[in-house]
Amino acid sequence: MKRTHHCGQLRSSDVGTEVSLAGWIDSIRDHGGILFIDLRDREGLTQVKANPHSDDAVFNQAVHGLKDESVISISGIVVSRDGDNVNPALPTGEIEVDTRQVVVHNIAETPPFPIDDIKGDRVHEDLRLKYRYLDLRRDKMRKVIKLRHEATRSIRAYLDEEGFYDVETPTLFKSTPEGAREYLVPSRIQPGHFYALPQSPQQFKQMLMVSGIERYYQIARCYRDEDLRADRQMEFTQLDLEVSFVDREEMYSLVEGLMKRIWKDTLGVEMATPFPRISFQEAKNRYGVDKPDTRFGIEISDFSETFASSSFKVFSSTVKSGGVVKALKAPVLADITQGELKHLEEVAKSLGAKGLAFIKIEGGEWKSPIVKFFSDSEKAALQESLELEEGDIVFFAASQWEEACSILGRIRLECAELLKKRGQLEISPDRYDFLWVVDFPLMTYEEDQGRYVASHHPFTAPVEKDHELLDTDPRRVRGQHYDLVLNGVELGGGSIRIHQTELQKKIFEDVLEIPKDVVETRFGYMLEAFRYGAPPHGGIAFGLDRLVMILAGVSSIREVIAFPKTQKGQCLMTESPSQVSEKQLRELHIECLITEDDD
Repeated sequence: MKRTHHCGQLRSSDVGTEVSLAGWIDSIRDHGGILFIDLRDREGLTQVKANPHSDDAVFNQAVHGLKDESVISISGIVVSRDGDNVNPALPTGEIEVDTRQVVVHNIAETPPFPIDDIKGDRVHEDLRLKYRYLDLRRDKMRKVIKLRHEATRSIRAYLDEEGFYDVETPTLFKSTPEGAREYLVPSRIQPGHFYALPQSPQQFKQMLMVSGIERYYQIARCYRDEDLRADRQMEFTQLDLEVSFVDREEMYSLVEGLMKRIWKDTLGVEMATPFPRISFQEAKNRYGVDKPDTRFGIEISDFSETFASSSFKVFSSTVKSGGVVKALKAPVLADITQGELKHLEEVAKSLGAKGLAFIKIEGGEWKSPIVKFFSDSEKAALQESLELEEGDIVFFAASQWEEACSILGRIRLECAELLKKRGQLEISPDRYDFLWVVDFPLMTYEEDQGRYVASHHPFTAPVEKDHELLDTDPRRVRGQHYDLVLNGVELGGGSIRIHQTELQKKIFEDVLEIPKDVVETRFGYMLEAFRYGAPPHGGIAFGLDRLVMILAGVSSIREVIAFPKTQKGQCLMTESPSQVSEKQLRELHIECLITEDDD
């Protein structure tokens, strides 16, 4: 029996047609001996009617004992439903198939959880992941998988039109542990040597530029051995691209065109371009983070100068020691509960704060243990700058710049969540606020290491005007790095790369203080390649999982990955990772030494 149509395809125009359908039984209803079966495949649902005939033993046996989720094929005639039986909620709701023949491919056992969107969402995630093949049958999950397919199809079409080549790069690479922790793969034929699974194709794509490919892209699998969370997996997919003879402005235009195309093709939404831009410094000062959610206000203000000579020593001493005093007004949250306030304080402490100073504006008064230390001019400065009104609350952070920004940046997001729960802040699910964050510092100084480290990666080119500062004040050197942020999520980041051997060596050895022998071992081939004519080039990489997560309107990338890992890095369906035999370990020249702490 060959399928002629999908289950979501038939319409009233098909009445009288003989058809064959195949799929899973979504539900069965027995109406006085006549069975009404909702038959489901990936394209939708069709109602089929099976009327067992006493003179057709084969048919009767086929329909006897059918259960939900069983797999069958049917053939029959498309007929109209009468007026009372039309289902306007279904695209196929005006018709049904009067079944003449049934083939049973597989009788299903009772599933461990309901295969529908409403009840399925209530099932614990671990159970859904253990039986992921059942979870993926749900209409909601099927639509997400289809959306992901449509997004990647749109990406490929756009980049093909822009002259890109799709090039695969190796999965087994050499270890370059300057970034996140790597996954190592032992070599059987070279004992004691290891490959590393790539954190990204960064060095390979730069070699492709040296090769003259000029425009490369790849839907690449990447691996990082780091703690997992809702928007992070140990193995993930990214859109990776690199372009020769390009500057930052051209990269912005290329990427904006890509995002515009994806949103149009998948959601039918027209995105306005160009996207706004904000410097790293401004983003941190206004929002506390370098990936700000700009769909709501609640911005941070600096009051370091105001409190430089304050009688409130906590503030004034911080400023004298080179720190800052910052404040954040949360509107209409003065009635915050003690429990909510305690939670915010714990959040602040987790980021290094000793506490969370605040002022409430209630009953026309400023209420706080610290208000008595403020002068009239200090209060006037707060009032004028923050435009304080009845019902507002102000939170303060007094610390070094980076820490103060981080504290209030997190408090800002927590306050937005409180306001949303109360119905006092509404953000449309169809709102997409793109922006570029630019002018990152090329490097930061790590006190615990006593040296500079690359803010992004060591291949990022410094802004040309800042080259001379590499020798005198590396902290002030800006990198030609750019991040694309959407609704507070970093979709991707990239940069214009260093393409000259001497400048790259200077960054490695003189600024980052990587020993020469280490530079030669890890990056010698790249430095040599640059000597044979490397073009100016730049690129960017996007987390495809995160992008689809936002398109789908879900809060976890596990919902947009067919077979994700849990937060413990486990695949519950296949029960991996798992132990291997001693024979396999001996072949790889490996011995496992597990302590009690490792169990």
